[in-house]
Amino acid sequence: MADMRLFLEAVTAWAAGGPGEPARELAARLSVRKAVLLEGPSDVAAVGALAASRGRNLADEGVCVLPMGGAMSVGRFAQLLGPPGLDLRLTGLCDEAELGYYARGWERAGAAQHGFFVCAADLEDELIRALGVTRVEEVVQAEGDLRALQTFLHQPAQRGRTSQQQLRRFLGTKKGRKIRYGRLLVEALDPDRVPAPLDDLLAGL
Repeated sequence: MADMRLFLEAVTAWAAGGPGEPARELAARLSVRKAVLLEGPSDVAAVGALAASRGRNLADEGVCVLPMGGAMSVGRFAQLLGPPGLDLRLTGLCDEAELGYYARGWERAGAAQHGFFVCAADLEDELIRALGVTRVEEVVQAEGDLRALQTFLHQPAQRGRTSQQQLRRFLGTKKGRKIRYGRLLVEALDPDRVPAPLDDLLAGL
């Protein structure tokens, strides 16, 4: 796991304009075979939680799960990790609104045949719908965040929104909350209730 973190750091530095040789050397040493390109760390937390629940260690399997810091970076990372660069097999998970970035990134990297998976709104929305509002509120209460949620719901801006929309907004109101709940909501899922984009992503790794 520590070595895969070094690889992630090397790839991120490469994408920022640094040398590519450290990433190439680590990819060979670790036998990295696939790269999962995700928009941010909350998506990484969810993918990691689902893999753990199924007894899988993706790093040991040679799978790099990479948070890119936003979908607009996908073209750069696809070039570095896909056929023009390290020639890893690419996959990923994106929000519906960011589909165009991913499609263009895959095409320009010559990886259109690899495929990626699309959430209807975003992964948090998929998880909330899969669990249901009541179950999500139970998870929030168990984490000691119920009072914060109730305060949030009394804000005028939340009037007129559905309960699902309110919960989705709540998860993004404090730094680190989306990451923590990305893991917690996946852990709360029944095995047969995993949202299709997330389930299909892991099944293809």
